[in-house]
Amino acid sequence: MNAATKAIRFLENLSIPEGPKAGEPVRLAPYQKQFVKGALADGINVAVLSIGRGNGKSALSAGIALGAAMGKWDQQPRREILIAARTRDQARIAFDFVVGFIRSLPEDEQKQFTIRRSPRLEIEYEGDGGGHFIRAIAADGKTALGSAPTLVLMDERGHWAADQGDALEHALLSGIGKRGGRAIIISTSAADDAHPFSVWLDQEQEGVYRQEHRPAPGLPADDLESLKEANPGAAHGIGSSLEWLQGQGRRAIARGGSTLTAFRLYNRNERVSGETRDVLLTVDEWLACEASPDDLPERRGQVVIGIDLGGSASMSAAAFYWPDTGRLECLGTFPSKPTLLDRGQSDGVGNRYVQMNDRGELSTLGDQTVPVAPWLCEVMAHVEGEPVAALTADRYKQAELGEAIDKAGIRAPIVWRGQGFRDGGEDCERLRRACFDRKVQSAPSLLLRSAFADAVTLRDPANNLKLAKARSTGRIDAAAATVLAVAEGARIMGRPSGRGGRIVWS
Repeated sequence: MNAATKAIRFLENLSIPEGPKAGEPVRLAPYQKQFVKGALADGINVAVLSIGRGNGKSALSAGIALGAAMGKWDQQPRREILIAARTRDQARIAFDFVVGFIRSLPEDEQKQFTIRRSPRLEIEYEGDGGGHFIRAIAADGKTALGSAPTLVLMDERGHWAADQGDALEHALLSGIGKRGGRAIIISTSAADDAHPFSVWLDQEQEGVYRQEHRPAPGLPADDLESLKEANPGAAHGIGSSLEWLQGQGRRAIARGGSTLTAFRLYNRNERVSGETRDVLLTVDEWLACEASPDDLPERRGQVVIGIDLGGSASMSAAAFYWPDTGRLECLGTFPSKPTLLDRGQSDGVGNRYVQMNDRGELSTLGDQTVPVAPWLCEVMAHVEGEPVAALTADRYKQAELGEAIDKAGIRAPIVWRGQGFRDGGEDCERLRRACFDRKVQSAPSLLLRSAFADAVTLRDPANNLKLAKARSTGRIDAAAATVLAVAEGARIMGRPSGRGGRIVWS
Protein backbone atom coordinates (compact mmCIF):
# COMPACT_ATOMS: atom_id res chain seq x y z
CA MET A 1 0.00 0.00 0.00
CA ASN A 2 1.52 3.32 -1.05
CA ALA A 3 1.79 6.44 1.14
CA ALA A 4 -1.18 8.25 -0.47
CA THR A 5 -3.55 5.32 0.07
CA LYS A 6 -2.44 5.04 3.70
CA ALA A 7 -2.92 8.79 4.18
CA ILE A 8 -6.43 8.81 2.70
CA ARG A 9 -7.44 5.83 4.83
CA PHE A 10 -6.05 7.52 7.97
CA LEU A 11 -7.74 10.87 7.23
CA GLU A 12 -11.13 9.28 6.67
CA ASN A 13 -10.91 7.57 10.08
CA LEU A 14 -10.75 10.98 11.77
CA SER A 15 -13.73 13.09 12.86
CA ILE A 16 -14.46 16.68 11.82
CA PRO A 17 -13.29 18.81 14.79
CA GLU A 18 -15.45 21.93 14.31
CA GLY A 19 -18.17 23.55 12.26
CA PRO A 20 -21.74 22.47 11.43
CA LYS A 21 -20.59 18.89 10.80
CA ALA A 22 -18.44 18.57 13.93
CA GLY A 23 -18.18 14.99 15.13
CA GLU A 24 -19.01 13.44 11.75
CA PRO A 25 -16.41 11.28 9.98
CA VAL A 26 -14.09 13.05 7.56
CA ARG A 27 -15.00 12.37 3.94
CA LEU A 28 -12.43 13.66 1.49
CA ALA A 29 -13.78 15.38 -1.62
CA PRO A 30 -12.33 14.37 -5.01
CA TYR A 31 -10.06 17.43 -5.21
CA GLN A 32 -8.69 16.65 -1.73
CA LYS A 33 -7.93 13.03 -2.64
CA GLN A 34 -6.30 14.29 -5.82
CA PHE A 35 -3.99 16.53 -3.80
CA VAL A 36 -3.09 13.85 -1.26
CA LYS A 37 -2.23 11.44 -4.07
CA GLY A 38 -0.12 14.06 -5.83
CA ALA A 39 1.60 15.36 -2.68
CA LEU A 40 2.60 11.90 -1.41
CA ALA A 41 3.51 10.38 -4.75
CA ASP A 42 6.97 8.89 -5.25
CA GLY A 43 9.56 11.43 -6.33
CA ILE A 44 7.58 14.43 -5.06
CA ASN A 45 9.20 16.61 -2.40
CA VAL A 46 7.14 19.81 -2.79
CA ALA A 47 3.35 19.96 -3.25
CA VAL A 48 1.58 23.26 -3.94
CA LEU A 49 -2.16 23.87 -3.57
CA SER A 50 -3.98 27.10 -4.46
CA ILE A 51 -7.69 27.26 -3.74
CA GLY A 52 -10.33 29.71 -2.51
CA ARG A 53 -10.70 30.47 1.17
CA GLY A 54 -12.83 28.07 3.20
CA ASN A 55 -12.23 24.92 1.14
CA GLY A 56 -10.57 22.91 3.91
CA LYS A 57 -6.94 23.31 2.88
CA SER A 58 -5.70 24.04 6.43
CA ALA A 59 -7.70 21.13 7.87
CA LEU A 60 -6.44 18.78 5.14
CA SER A 61 -2.81 19.74 5.73
CA ALA A 62 -3.30 19.45 9.49
CA GLY A 63 -4.60 15.89 9.07
CA ILE A 64 -1.57 15.05 6.94
CA ALA A 65 0.68 16.54 9.63
CA LEU A 66 -0.91 14.34 12.30
CA GLY A 67 -0.59 11.20 10.20
CA ALA A 68 3.04 12.00 9.43
CA ALA A 69 3.83 12.51 13.11
CA MET A 70 2.23 9.15 13.97
CA GLY A 71 4.26 7.38 11.30
CA LYS A 72 1.28 6.17 9.30
CA TRP A 73 3.36 6.21 6.10
CA ASP A 74 6.78 7.47 7.24
CA GLN A 75 8.75 5.22 9.62
CA GLN A 76 11.71 7.54 10.22
CA PRO A 77 12.72 7.86 13.88
CA ARG A 78 12.24 11.19 15.70
CA ARG A 79 9.95 12.72 13.09
CA GLU A 80 9.58 16.50 13.11
CA ILE A 81 6.70 18.34 11.45
CA LEU A 82 6.74 22.15 11.17
CA ILE A 83 3.65 24.27 10.57
CA ALA A 84 4.79 27.66 9.28
CA ALA A 85 2.56 30.69 8.79
CA ARG A 86 2.81 34.45 8.53
CA THR A 87 2.17 34.94 12.26
CA ARG A 88 1.91 32.74 15.32
CA ASP A 89 -1.86 33.26 15.42
CA GLN A 90 -2.14 32.16 11.79
CA ALA A 91 -0.07 29.04 12.51
CA ARG A 92 -2.35 28.30 15.45
CA ILE A 93 -5.28 27.73 13.06
CA ALA A 94 -3.69 24.60 11.58
CA PHE A 95 -2.26 23.69 14.98
CA ASP A 96 -5.75 23.73 16.52
CA PHE A 97 -7.01 21.50 13.70
CA VAL A 98 -4.32 18.99 14.64
CA VAL A 99 -5.43 19.15 18.28
CA GLY A 100 -9.05 18.67 17.21
CA PHE A 101 -8.15 15.61 15.15
CA ILE A 102 -6.20 14.14 18.08
CA ARG A 103 -9.37 14.29 20.19
CA SER A 104 -11.13 12.10 17.63
CA LEU A 105 -8.57 9.30 18.09
CA PRO A 106 -9.14 6.37 20.48
CA GLU A 107 -8.41 7.25 24.10
CA ASP A 108 -5.35 5.02 24.35
CA GLU A 109 -3.79 6.85 21.40
CA GLN A 110 -4.76 10.27 22.77
CA LYS A 111 -2.75 9.54 25.91
CA GLN A 112 0.41 9.33 23.83
CA PHE A 113 0.19 13.03 22.90
CA THR A 114 1.41 15.96 24.99
CA ILE A 115 0.08 19.35 23.86
CA ARG A 116 1.99 22.49 24.86
CA ARG A 117 0.92 26.07 24.12
CA SER A 118 3.68 27.87 25.99
CA PRO A 119 6.36 29.00 25.42
CA ARG A 120 5.54 27.80 21.89
CA LEU A 121 2.89 25.76 20.15
CA GLU A 122 4.11 22.17 20.23
CA ILE A 123 2.69 18.64 20.19
CA GLU A 124 4.83 15.69 21.25
CA TYR A 125 3.91 12.13 20.20
CA GLU A 126 5.37 9.46 22.48
CA GLY A 127 4.23 6.43 20.49
CA ASP A 128 6.33 4.53 17.95
CA GLY A 129 9.54 5.06 19.91
CA GLY A 130 8.75 8.63 21.00
CA GLY A 131 10.50 11.88 20.21
CA HIS A 132 8.13 12.95 17.43
CA PHE A 133 7.06 16.61 17.35
CA ILE A 134 4.64 18.94 15.57
CA ARG A 135 5.64 22.58 15.99
CA ALA A 136 4.04 25.83 14.82
CA ILE A 137 6.35 28.71 13.88
CA ALA A 138 5.92 32.23 12.46
CA ALA A 139 7.51 33.59 9.27
CA ASP A 140 10.95 34.34 10.68
CA GLY A 141 13.69 32.42 8.94
CA LYS A 142 15.89 32.30 12.06
CA THR A 143 13.34 30.11 13.87
CA ALA A 144 13.81 27.34 11.31
CA LEU A 145 17.59 27.37 11.00
CA GLY A 146 19.16 24.16 12.24
CA SER A 147 15.93 22.16 12.00
CA ALA A 148 15.66 18.91 10.05
CA PRO A 149 11.91 18.40 9.50
CA THR A 150 10.44 15.36 7.81
CA LEU A 151 7.38 17.39 6.77
CA VAL A 152 6.81 21.14 6.40
CA LEU A 153 3.44 22.86 6.00
CA MET A 154 3.54 26.44 4.71
CA ASP A 155 0.09 27.89 5.38
CA GLU A 156 -1.16 30.90 3.34
CA ARG A 157 2.25 31.24 1.66
CA GLY A 158 0.84 33.74 -0.82
CA HIS A 159 0.41 36.33 1.94
CA TRP A 160 3.65 36.11 3.89
CA ALA A 161 5.75 39.26 4.29
CA ALA A 162 8.18 39.41 1.40
CA ASP A 163 11.63 39.35 3.04
CA GLN A 164 10.87 37.26 6.14
CA GLY A 165 8.66 34.89 4.14
CA ASP A 166 11.34 34.20 1.57
CA ALA A 167 13.94 33.67 4.29
CA LEU A 168 11.72 31.17 6.10
CA GLU A 169 10.89 29.29 2.91
CA HIS A 170 14.58 28.93 2.04
CA ALA A 171 15.40 27.75 5.57
CA LEU A 172 12.60 25.19 5.56
CA LEU A 173 13.38 23.80 2.12
CA SER A 174 17.06 23.46 2.97
CA GLY A 175 16.03 21.64 6.16
CA ILE A 176 13.87 18.99 4.49
CA GLY A 177 16.78 18.03 2.27
CA LYS A 178 18.62 16.64 5.27
CA ARG A 179 16.09 13.82 5.79
CA GLY A 180 14.38 13.45 2.43
CA GLY A 181 11.34 15.29 3.75
CA ARG A 182 8.39 16.85 1.97
CA ALA A 183 6.97 20.37 1.86
CA ILE A 184 3.29 21.19 1.42
CA ILE A 185 2.65 24.80 0.37
CA ILE A 186 -0.99 25.95 0.52
CA SER A 187 -2.63 29.33 0.05
CA THR A 188 -5.17 31.40 -1.76
CA SER A 189 -3.64 33.17 -4.76
CA ALA A 190 -0.91 35.72 -4.26
CA ALA A 191 -1.48 39.25 -5.51
CA ASP A 192 0.62 38.92 -8.67
CA ASP A 193 2.62 36.59 -10.91
CA ALA A 194 5.94 37.69 -9.43
CA HIS A 195 5.21 36.38 -5.93
CA PRO A 196 7.17 33.22 -5.01
CA PHE A 197 3.93 31.31 -4.45
CA SER A 198 2.79 32.18 -7.99
CA VAL A 199 6.17 31.11 -9.33
CA TRP A 200 5.75 27.71 -7.64
CA LEU A 201 2.45 27.28 -9.47
CA ASP A 202 3.53 28.62 -12.85
CA GLN A 203 6.92 27.01 -13.35
CA GLU A 204 7.09 23.29 -13.97
CA GLN A 205 9.87 21.77 -11.88
CA GLU A 206 11.05 18.25 -11.18
CA GLY A 207 9.77 16.88 -7.89
CA VAL A 208 7.01 19.52 -7.56
CA TYR A 209 3.30 18.70 -7.65
CA ARG A 210 1.01 21.64 -8.50
CA GLN A 211 -2.75 21.91 -8.09
CA GLU A 212 -4.45 25.24 -8.72
CA HIS A 213 -8.15 26.06 -8.62
CA ARG A 214 -8.20 29.50 -10.25
CA PRO A 215 -10.81 30.70 -12.77
CA ALA A 216 -10.05 32.67 -15.91
CA PRO A 217 -9.59 36.42 -15.26
CA GLY A 218 -12.11 39.06 -16.25
CA LEU A 219 -15.30 37.19 -15.37
CA PRO A 220 -18.08 38.75 -13.25
CA ALA A 221 -17.56 38.25 -9.52
CA ASP A 222 -20.86 36.32 -9.20
CA ASP A 223 -20.28 34.01 -12.19
CA LEU A 224 -21.45 30.60 -10.98
CA GLU A 225 -19.17 28.30 -12.98
CA SER A 226 -16.02 30.19 -12.04
CA LEU A 227 -17.09 30.22 -8.38
CA LYS A 228 -17.39 26.43 -8.59
CA GLU A 229 -13.90 26.26 -10.09
CA ALA A 230 -12.35 28.34 -7.30
CA ASN A 231 -14.41 26.65 -4.56
CA PRO A 232 -14.68 22.94 -5.42
CA GLY A 233 -15.54 22.15 -1.80
CA ALA A 234 -18.90 23.95 -2.05
CA ALA A 235 -20.40 21.07 -4.03
CA HIS A 236 -19.38 18.63 -1.26
CA GLY A 237 -20.55 20.61 1.75
CA ILE A 238 -17.10 21.97 2.56
CA GLY A 239 -16.94 25.65 3.45
CA SER A 240 -19.35 28.21 2.02
CA SER A 241 -22.30 27.21 -0.13
CA LEU A 242 -22.57 28.32 -3.73
CA GLU A 243 -25.69 30.34 -2.87
CA TRP A 244 -23.77 32.25 -0.19
CA LEU A 245 -20.81 32.82 -2.52
CA GLN A 246 -23.05 34.15 -5.29
CA GLY A 247 -24.80 36.43 -2.83
CA GLN A 248 -21.49 37.75 -1.56
CA GLY A 249 -20.34 38.22 -5.15
CA ARG A 250 -23.38 40.37 -5.95
CA ARG A 251 -22.84 42.39 -2.78
CA ALA A 252 -19.18 42.90 -3.69
CA ILE A 253 -20.15 44.09 -7.17
CA ALA A 254 -22.65 46.55 -5.69
CA ARG A 255 -20.15 47.94 -3.17
CA GLY A 256 -17.10 47.82 -5.45
CA GLY A 257 -13.70 49.05 -4.25
CA SER A 258 -11.87 47.05 -1.61
CA THR A 259 -14.89 44.79 -1.01
CA LEU A 260 -14.86 43.57 -4.61
CA THR A 261 -11.08 43.26 -4.75
CA ALA A 262 -10.97 41.22 -1.54
CA PHE A 263 -13.75 38.93 -2.78
CA ARG A 264 -11.83 38.28 -6.00
CA LEU A 265 -8.60 37.60 -4.13
CA TYR A 266 -9.87 35.38 -1.32
CA ASN A 267 -13.14 33.81 -2.49
CA ARG A 268 -12.51 33.64 -6.24
CA ASN A 269 -8.79 32.89 -5.81
CA GLU A 270 -7.79 35.43 -8.48
CA ARG A 271 -4.39 37.07 -8.65
CA VAL A 272 -5.37 40.64 -7.86
CA SER A 273 -3.79 43.00 -5.39
CA GLY A 274 -5.51 43.18 -2.03
CA GLU A 275 -4.21 46.73 -1.67
CA THR A 276 -6.80 49.17 -3.02
CA ARG A 277 -5.91 52.51 -1.46
CA ASP A 278 -3.11 53.23 -3.90
CA VAL A 279 -3.96 51.41 -7.11
CA LEU A 280 -4.64 53.67 -10.07
CA LEU A 281 -7.62 51.58 -11.17
CA THR A 282 -8.86 48.34 -9.64
CA VAL A 283 -9.23 45.31 -11.88
CA ASP A 284 -13.00 45.74 -12.06
CA GLU A 285 -12.79 49.46 -12.78
CA TRP A 286 -10.56 48.73 -15.74
CA LEU A 287 -12.60 45.74 -16.96
CA ALA A 288 -15.63 48.06 -17.10
CA CYS A 289 -13.72 50.04 -19.76
CA GLU A 290 -13.27 47.03 -22.02
CA ALA A 291 -15.71 46.38 -24.86
CA SER A 292 -15.97 43.66 -27.47
CA PRO A 293 -14.57 44.56 -30.91
CA ASP A 294 -18.13 44.81 -32.27
CA ASP A 295 -19.15 47.30 -29.56
CA LEU A 296 -15.97 49.37 -29.68
CA PRO A 297 -16.54 53.03 -30.65
CA GLU A 298 -15.28 54.07 -34.06
CA ARG A 299 -12.28 56.21 -34.85
CA ARG A 300 -13.86 59.62 -35.26
CA GLY A 301 -12.50 63.08 -34.76
CA GLN A 302 -9.00 63.93 -33.72
CA VAL A 303 -6.69 61.48 -31.96
CA VAL A 304 -4.45 62.22 -28.99
CA ILE A 305 -1.25 60.16 -28.78
CA GLY A 306 0.33 59.52 -25.40
CA ILE A 307 4.02 58.55 -25.48
CA ASP A 308 5.99 56.78 -22.75
CA LEU A 309 9.56 56.32 -23.89
CA GLY A 310 11.44 53.47 -22.22
CA GLY A 311 15.11 52.66 -21.95
CA SER A 312 16.97 49.44 -22.63
CA ALA A 313 15.09 47.40 -20.02
CA SER A 314 11.79 49.24 -20.08
CA MET A 315 8.99 49.04 -22.57
CA SER A 316 8.15 51.95 -24.85
CA ALA A 317 4.41 52.43 -25.19
CA ALA A 318 2.00 54.58 -27.19
CA ALA A 319 -1.67 55.12 -26.39
CA PHE A 320 -4.15 56.43 -28.96
CA TYR A 321 -7.28 58.14 -27.63
CA TRP A 322 -10.18 59.58 -29.63
CA PRO A 323 -11.91 61.93 -27.15
CA ASP A 324 -14.97 62.41 -29.38
CA THR A 325 -15.92 58.72 -29.10
CA GLY A 326 -13.82 57.49 -26.17
CA ARG A 327 -11.97 54.86 -28.22
CA LEU A 328 -8.59 53.81 -26.79
CA GLU A 329 -5.87 51.74 -28.41
CA CYS A 330 -2.43 50.95 -27.03
CA LEU A 331 0.76 49.39 -28.36
CA GLY A 332 3.98 48.41 -26.61
CA THR A 333 7.49 47.76 -27.90
CA PHE A 334 10.53 46.04 -26.41
CA PRO A 335 14.06 45.70 -27.82
CA SER A 336 14.58 42.33 -29.47
CA LYS A 337 17.29 41.28 -26.98
CA PRO A 338 16.62 39.47 -24.75
CA THR A 339 13.72 37.58 -26.30
CA LEU A 340 10.19 38.22 -25.08
CA LEU A 341 10.09 34.82 -23.39
CA ASP A 342 13.39 35.42 -21.57
CA ARG A 343 12.31 38.91 -20.61
CA GLY A 344 9.02 37.57 -19.27
CA GLN A 345 10.83 35.00 -17.13
CA SER A 346 13.11 37.73 -15.79
CA ASP A 347 10.13 39.98 -14.98
CA GLY A 348 8.26 37.14 -13.28
CA VAL A 349 5.33 37.05 -15.72
CA GLY A 350 6.10 33.81 -17.55
CA ASN A 351 5.04 33.84 -21.20
CA ARG A 352 2.76 36.87 -20.87
CA TYR A 353 4.86 39.00 -23.26
CA VAL A 354 4.72 36.24 -25.86
CA GLN A 355 0.92 36.18 -25.53
CA MET A 356 0.81 39.96 -26.00
CA ASN A 357 2.90 39.60 -29.12
CA ASP A 358 0.56 36.92 -30.49
CA ARG A 359 -2.40 39.26 -29.86
CA GLY A 360 -0.72 42.09 -31.77
CA GLU A 361 -0.38 44.31 -28.68
CA LEU A 362 3.39 44.06 -28.21
CA SER A 363 6.22 44.09 -30.74
CA THR A 364 10.00 44.22 -30.82
CA LEU A 365 12.21 46.78 -32.53
CA GLY A 366 15.94 47.35 -32.47
CA ASP A 367 18.60 45.34 -30.72
CA GLN A 368 19.46 46.33 -27.12
CA THR A 369 17.34 49.50 -27.14
CA VAL A 370 14.30 50.70 -29.07
CA PRO A 371 15.44 53.26 -31.68
CA VAL A 372 13.29 56.29 -30.95
CA ALA A 373 12.83 57.83 -34.40
CA PRO A 374 11.94 54.56 -36.21
CA TRP A 375 9.63 53.67 -33.35
CA LEU A 376 7.85 57.02 -33.62
CA CYS A 377 7.40 56.39 -37.34
CA GLU A 378 5.65 53.10 -36.50
CA VAL A 379 3.51 54.89 -33.92
CA MET A 380 2.37 57.48 -36.45
CA ALA A 381 1.79 54.77 -39.08
CA HIS A 382 -0.74 53.17 -36.71
CA VAL A 383 -2.99 56.22 -37.11
CA GLU A 384 -2.03 57.17 -40.65
CA GLY A 385 -4.68 59.38 -42.19
CA GLU A 386 -6.14 60.36 -38.80
CA PRO A 387 -5.99 64.02 -37.70
CA VAL A 388 -3.67 64.27 -34.70
CA ALA A 389 -4.83 66.73 -32.03
CA ALA A 390 -1.68 66.45 -29.93
CA LEU A 391 1.24 64.26 -29.08
CA THR A 392 1.83 64.30 -25.31
CA ALA A 393 4.84 62.96 -23.44
CA ASP A 394 6.92 63.21 -20.27
CA ARG A 395 9.05 66.35 -20.24
CA TYR A 396 11.83 64.41 -18.48
CA LYS A 397 12.88 63.03 -21.88
CA GLN A 398 12.01 66.18 -23.82
CA ALA A 399 15.42 66.58 -25.44
CA GLU A 400 15.74 62.96 -26.61
CA LEU A 401 12.16 62.73 -27.77
CA GLY A 402 12.20 66.17 -29.38
CA GLU A 403 15.23 65.25 -31.50
CA ALA A 404 13.55 62.01 -32.59
CA ILE A 405 10.33 63.86 -33.49
CA ASP A 406 12.29 66.23 -35.73
CA LYS A 407 14.23 63.34 -37.25
CA ALA A 408 11.05 61.42 -37.97
CA GLY A 409 9.51 64.50 -39.60
CA ILE A 410 6.43 64.50 -37.36
CA ARG A 411 4.34 67.65 -37.59
CA ALA A 412 1.87 67.77 -34.71
CA PRO A 413 1.29 69.86 -31.58
CA ILE A 414 3.48 68.62 -28.70
CA VAL A 415 2.29 68.78 -25.08
CA TRP A 416 4.95 68.15 -22.43
CA ARG A 417 3.74 66.93 -19.04
CA GLY A 418 5.53 66.26 -15.78
CA GLN A 419 5.23 63.01 -13.88
CA GLY A 420 5.36 64.56 -10.42
CA PHE A 421 2.55 65.39 -8.05
CA ARG A 422 1.48 68.54 -9.93
CA ASP A 423 0.92 67.36 -13.51
CA GLY A 424 0.73 63.70 -12.54
CA GLY A 425 -1.98 64.31 -9.96
CA GLU A 426 -4.18 66.11 -12.48
CA ASP A 427 -3.61 63.54 -15.22
CA CYS A 428 -4.33 60.55 -12.96
CA GLU A 429 -7.55 62.10 -11.70
CA ARG A 430 -8.68 62.97 -15.23
CA LEU A 431 -8.09 59.36 -16.33
CA ARG A 432 -10.02 57.99 -13.38
CA ARG A 433 -12.90 60.40 -13.95
CA ALA A 434 -13.04 59.49 -17.64
CA CYS A 435 -13.08 55.77 -16.81
CA PHE A 436 -15.79 56.17 -14.19
CA ASP A 437 -17.90 58.22 -16.64
CA ARG A 438 -17.51 55.48 -19.30
CA LYS A 439 -15.62 57.84 -21.61
CA VAL A 440 -12.84 55.31 -22.19
CA GLN A 441 -13.53 52.16 -24.22
CA SER A 442 -10.84 49.70 -25.25
CA ALA A 443 -10.83 46.28 -26.85
CA PRO A 444 -9.78 43.56 -24.37
CA SER A 445 -6.03 44.13 -24.00
CA LEU A 446 -3.64 41.92 -22.05
CA LEU A 447 -1.08 44.72 -22.35
CA LEU A 448 -3.31 47.23 -20.57
CA ARG A 449 -4.60 44.73 -18.01
CA SER A 450 -1.04 43.87 -17.06
CA ALA A 451 0.01 47.53 -16.90
CA PHE A 452 -2.90 48.63 -14.70
CA ALA A 453 -2.35 45.65 -12.40
CA ASP A 454 1.13 47.05 -11.62
CA ALA A 455 0.16 50.75 -11.61
CA VAL A 456 -0.19 52.32 -8.18
CA THR A 457 -0.19 55.92 -7.02
CA LEU A 458 1.84 57.66 -4.36
CA ARG A 459 0.14 60.44 -2.39
CA ASP A 460 1.67 63.58 -0.92
CA PRO A 461 0.32 65.23 2.26
CA ALA A 462 -2.10 67.28 0.11
CA ASN A 463 -3.50 64.04 -1.36
CA ASN A 464 -2.05 64.65 -4.83
CA LEU A 465 -1.26 61.56 -6.88
CA LYS A 466 1.85 60.40 -8.68
CA LEU A 467 2.04 57.26 -10.80
CA ALA A 468 4.41 54.52 -9.63
CA LYS A 469 5.09 50.79 -9.95
CA ALA A 470 3.66 48.23 -7.56
CA ARG A 471 6.79 46.08 -8.00
CA SER A 472 10.27 46.76 -9.31
CA THR A 473 9.91 44.55 -12.40
CA GLY A 474 6.39 45.75 -13.21
CA ARG A 475 5.84 47.32 -16.63
CA ILE A 476 3.43 50.26 -16.34
CA ASP A 477 4.50 52.03 -19.54
CA ALA A 478 1.18 51.35 -21.28
CA ALA A 479 -0.70 52.73 -18.28
CA ALA A 480 1.51 55.83 -18.20
CA ALA A 481 0.91 56.47 -21.91
CA THR A 482 -2.82 55.98 -21.40
CA VAL A 483 -2.86 58.48 -18.52
CA LEU A 484 -1.17 61.09 -20.74
CA ALA A 485 -3.44 60.51 -23.74
CA VAL A 486 -6.77 60.37 -21.90
CA ALA A 487 -5.96 63.35 -19.67
CA GLU A 488 -5.05 65.52 -22.65
CA GLY A 489 -8.16 64.33 -24.48
CA ALA A 490 -10.26 65.34 -21.47
CA ARG A 491 -8.69 68.81 -21.48
CA ILE A 492 -9.42 69.18 -25.18
CA MET A 493 -13.06 68.23 -24.68
CA GLY A 494 -13.32 70.66 -21.77
CA ARG A 495 -12.25 73.67 -23.77
CA PRO A 496 -15.02 75.80 -25.32
CA SER A 497 -15.33 75.37 -29.06
CA GLY A 498 -14.85 78.37 -31.31
CA ARG A 499 -18.05 80.17 -32.29
CA GLY A 500 -16.69 81.73 -35.45
CA GLY A 501 -15.88 85.36 -36.23
CA ARG A 502 -13.30 87.58 -34.63
CA ILE A 503 -13.21 91.13 -33.31
CA VAL A 504 -10.28 93.15 -34.61
CA TRP A 505 -9.35 96.23 -32.69
CA SER A 506 -7.90 99.00 -34.82
